[in-house]
Amino acid sequence: MARRTKEDAAATRDSILDAAEKLFVEQGVSRTTLQHIASAAGVTRGAIYWHFDDKGALFNAMMERVTLPFECALSSLGNANADTGLDDVRRFFVEIFRVTETNPQARRVLEIASLKVEFVSEMDAVRVRRRQSKADLTAQVVERLRLAQEGGQIRPDVDPQLLAIGLWSLMDGLIRNWMFEPTSFSLVGLGDKMMATMLEGIRTR
Repeated sequence: MARRTKEDAAATRDSILDAAEKLFVEQGVSRTTLQHIASAAGVTRGAIYWHFDDKGALFNAMMERVTLPFECALSSLGNANADTGLDDVRRFFVEIFRVTETNPQARRVLEIASLKVEFVSEMDAVRVRRRQSKADLTAQVVERLRLAQEGGQIRPDVDPQLLAIGLWSLMDGLIRNWMFEPTSFSLVGLGDKMMATMLEGIRTR
């Protein structure tokens, strides 16, 4: 009986998070109340407070249960290698585009974190997480660009740090534009071409 109760509690918690995720995408975080979430999940407000202290805690729990696209891509990277550095960077960003385009939950949560939330104090964890992901991503890209430069694949006048920031900005901007009109272009197709074009421009001739 105790195990059944524990499983029921976990199922209720998941249904609350599922409802919150859906409503946050549809109407934004600030316009979604706990009553909206309770009604959509088929539970009482008391059930929400049993699992979460407030909307901020619920929001953060929703974020924590999903691996965002750039986090998925980071986990797919192997060891840095001078011979494959540029190709690794290209594949890395294309993997971010692929996860965003093909994983509905990762896309929804990324959309909420990028477009549907105000970074007020109780929601600041998402800003911290995004900043850390950007720092981790940039460090991995810079390492590979420097190795490729040392191996003679990249022109010596290229600054790997600046290029990594530029690639992040391209990726971030393209994803944001795609989320506004996801049927207007293939994120993977266009993203791959744009990354290939940028990286080809820095190759040693």
